[in-house]
Amino acid sequence: MEQNVEATAPLVLLVTSKEWAEGEPGHAALDRALEANGLEGRWVVWDDLSVDWGAADVIAVRSTWDYDTRLGEFLGWASGVGPALLNGAHVFRWNTDKQYLVELQDAGLPVVPTVAAETVFDVRAAADRFGLSVVKPRVGAGGRHIEVVSDGRVWLPQPDGHQGPWIVQPLVESIHHDGETSVFVIGGHPVSQVEKLPSTTDIRVHEQFGGTARSVELSSEAALLAADAIATVVDLLGAEVVYGRVDMMRHHGKLVVSEVELTEPGLYLDVLPLNALPFAEAIANRAVPRTW
Repeated sequence: MEQNVEATAPLVLLVTSKEWAEGEPGHAALDRALEANGLEGRWVVWDDLSVDWGAADVIAVRSTWDYDTRLGEFLGWASGVGPALLNGAHVFRWNTDKQYLVELQDAGLPVVPTVAAETVFDVRAAADRFGLSVVKPRVGAGGRHIEVVSDGRVWLPQPDGHQGPWIVQPLVESIHHDGETSVFVIGGHPVSQVEKLPSTTDIRVHEQFGGTARSVELSSEAALLAADAIATVVDLLGAEVVYGRVDMMRHHGKLVVSEVELTEPGLYLDVLPLNALPFAEAIANRAVPRTW
């Protein structure tokens, strides 16, 4: 006797943090796109012990923007939720330490020159060599604890600032007038681009520091660099990269990579709501309906 098997919509858990419990800015566009693809999307906080991760068909990290203060816990969570997690713990472990920029640089990708610094003396030496420099935590998010250093010879970390390790880069002068460009790569394909400008009193393009973002037409130059960056990561890690955002600046007239965000890159859905469509399609391609 045949049994009736009823298919239910694949469950997609969109992972966020307590501060963004409702979802990333513009999340309604993603919610609609998932529904249009026959998926059940649900926003959940990554450290909520009541979440049944095993019930998910796909787990997509979206706005876990507190990971930098709890990296060990976050990576432990990522390692324990299973194969439904897009990009995955191996990629996250590599990507949450900005030393990855040195690896990309060594692999031949055009990158803002980057030095990894373990000690104050390492920072001083690199900043002295670069001149006007930017010092960033190796594990950091949201532009927190970034410093501009004009004289590396006397630099010391702020008492209430990051105490290391760090990366050191030259201050890219074009940040003041060209800002930073971001290209979104989803399912292996560059799909869109935003330009971000800092305020007149900061170098950070983040909104909380006065930065602004606007959608622009995807340029062939930026798309090519973004695709090359993701392909380089895939070669280095031997892992699938389902989604990513490649940030870049113009240094000495040439676009170079400033970040490759593969863990929790904001999709800028409030500026580019159409980003929800390829992201939802990429999830749908990896989701299998459950049967009961």
